[in-house]
Amino acid sequence: CVAEATVEEIDRLNILQATMLAMQRAVAGLAVRAESALVDGNRCPQLDIPVEAVVKGDGKIASIAAASILAKTVRDAGMLALHTQYPQYGFDRHMGYPTAAHFKALQEHGASPVHRRSFGPVAAQLSLL
Repeated sequence: CVAEATVEEIDRLNILQATMLAMQRAVAGLAVRAESALVDGNRCPQLDIPVEAVVKGDGKIASIAAASILAKTVRDAGMLALHTQYPQYGFDRHMGYPTAAHFKALQEHGASPVHRRSFGPVAAQLSLL
């Protein structure tokens, strides 16, 4: 199961807590109840099953690597969908990562409804308004 947090949740909770929330949603959304979970990183979400964090787990454990690939594939598809709504931002090229092209588009067009208000360049731009 792939799950996510909304832009509003990320802004309200912070990126780490929103990530934990998305992981909780992913486990809750599984068709078959998991017996345990492995997490790539050094922090674990609160789950009702045993969970273990594995630093650099995507390079050590095949199931974590597979989950990482699935998550990135879904995220990239979402960025392509956002590009059709907001082509001026170039989401199809930078995929939402903080590249020079992304910063330039933000400077030229301002923040879109899908930009996190807590993202430094967006927050700085909004403070100028």
